[in-house]
Amino acid sequence: MDVSAIEWAITLGVTLAVLLFDVVVFARRPHEPSQRECVTALAFYIGMAVLFGFWVWKFHGSQFGLEFYAGWLTEYSLSIDNLFIFIIIMASFKVPKVHQQQALLVGIVLALVFRGIFIALGAVAIKQFSWIFYLFGAFLVVTAIRLVRDTDHSDDADNAVVRFAKTYLNTTEGWHGLKLYVKQDRKRLMTPMFLVIVALATTDLLFAVDSIPAIYGLTSEPYLVFTANVFALMGLRQLYFLLGDLLQRLVYLSQGLAFILFFIGVKLLLHALHENELPFINGGEGVPVPEIPTLLSLAVIIVTLVITTAASLYKTRIADAR
Repeated sequence: MDVSAIEWAITLGVTLAVLLFDVVVFARRPHEPSQRECVTALAFYIGMAVLFGFWVWKFHGSQFGLEFYAGWLTEYSLSIDNLFIFIIIMASFKVPKVHQQQALLVGIVLALVFRGIFIALGAVAIKQFSWIFYLFGAFLVVTAIRLVRDTDHSDDADNAVVRFAKTYLNTTEGWHGLKLYVKQDRKRLMTPMFLVIVALATTDLLFAVDSIPAIYGLTSEPYLVFTANVFALMGLRQLYFLLGDLLQRLVYLSQGLAFILFFIGVKLLLHALHENELPFINGGEGVPVPEIPTLLSLAVIIVTLVITTAASLYKTRIADAR
């Protein structure tokens, strides 16, 4: 895929413009967004992602268009799981609703920064070391198994970093907006928002480690990896307020994501075997194994998400009826 410097510049410029728009227009006026506001923003972001996929399809070819859609859907589903952890964090720290939007914006910006770093590192690793696909594939398979075994996220809001901060840093009892520290009696004290940001940042870091190998299993183009992540993160703040209760009804989300990650992990391992250069495997020659086409990957991802959502809503509806 031949992406010009102008395309990169426009993409980065639009991304920064959207983030600045969020900061200037929304973050300076803390409030719980209305349902209409959330639906409008979410429809805009999803529509932009679909149109961007059409643009890639038309100007760079159908293969890259399919890769973008597959990557975007995978990253979007992983971001929704990330959003579920955000809900737990907000509830755990009893963040006032008037401040939740600001905290979410910070969490999304941090997620974008961490994923940008891992995207760059992944691109360098793939270019220099073809065997990295073995590691990516194995990592995703292990992650999928971990997701199946551990579907309880209740401890994610109180990880080791947060526990350290609570133990060794002086914090205030009250909230002070988005301020991370205040001065009281000539002492600098951390606010509860500081702990919330720490929890969001460490959660974002862990999800970035999971998500980047997953999308590199669908496309090796850094431009598509970056744009799929950007579109997956945009609109999450509105989705949080729009679907707060519904997200908790997606009881099979982790299992669905586990299957998707396992599938992509197998796809990566097959690709690694096909392109093998390791001397202790088949004498350094490629292994004649079938590779999974992008169209099939996209179909598997869509079907899995549909089944996962339908099964989750059916189970919770039955549970509510009892």
